[in-house]
Amino acid sequence: MAIRRWITAITTLAIGLASAAAIASPASAAGPRPNFQVPFPCNQTWNGNNDNSSAHVGWELDFNRGSTADADLGDTVVAAAAGKVVISAHQGSTNGYGNLVKIDHGGGWTSYYAHLRARSVSVGQQVSQGQKIGELGNTSKPGNNISPHLHFEIRTSDQAYPNNTQKAVFNGTTFPYPHANVTSKNSCSGSNPNPYDAVEVCGTDYKVIDSAALGSAGTAYLLYNAANGNNCVTTIKSTSVGNASSVSAFLEVQGAARKSDSGSFEYYAGPVSAAAGNKCVKWGGSAGSSTYESGFEHCG
Repeated sequence: MAIRRWITAITTLAIGLASAAAIASPASAAGPRPNFQVPFPCNQTWNGNNDNSSAHVGWELDFNRGSTADADLGDTVVAAAAGKVVISAHQGSTNGYGNLVKIDHGGGWTSYYAHLRARSVSVGQQVSQGQKIGELGNTSKPGNNISPHLHFEIRTSDQAYPNNTQKAVFNGTTFPYPHANVTSKNSCSGSNPNPYDAVEVCGTDYKVIDSAALGSAGTAYLLYNAANGNNCVTTIKSTSVGNASSVSAFLEVQGAARKSDSGSFEYYAGPVSAAAGNKCVKWGGSAGSSTYESGFEHCG
């Protein structure tokens, strides 16, 4: 189950190769996933590839867009999300990353940008989403002759490498592994979708059974888990995404006290869940000035 995001202060390398292991799911991360964007300027289309390197043991991606091996050399690389630079260095003989920039996004999430020809940021620097952090290159450890590309990773702090590598989610959409073309919406005007959906908030065993639009500010969702008879309610924001604003969600099982979650949240309110087998429920929520409250329904 995802954790709702409050205003998060940017805070706080196990680099190396290991044998393949089970990969952690986004829901197991230490905190809510930042709204990552493709690590290149707005409207550029790049091919991401997870299966063209023996060094990939998790959800790493190699990016190229040119028709020849050196076509991308020197292209601008930008931050996939805002954060603090915690590594900006050539790794020398330590590993194959060459010039590496690592950004800490808070909540246990970090991103890695490897093989850069040049680095444009320094350790301790705060960077904004879409800010240039370097140039695409082919630097590595001595003896590694690689063609230019960007090696990109997203990791969480909850497990050891490589189990902590996470599937890339760009502009709210999971990258279609193992390889695909993606168009960057990084710092494009008006591109700030909510990276969460109702199932991710309540849990993968839940299914949406009803919803109510809260004007243009968000949507309240009612979900049901057939395995345990629980209902769950969450309100997902559509406006002011990433900025704290008033949002709420509630669930009331007939004959029991109402459960609610409300406050100034960046992405969603909830999850609010309760056992409701063979019971009617009231549910709803609010976002901004819009509210919704159902009658008792979805009985049984």
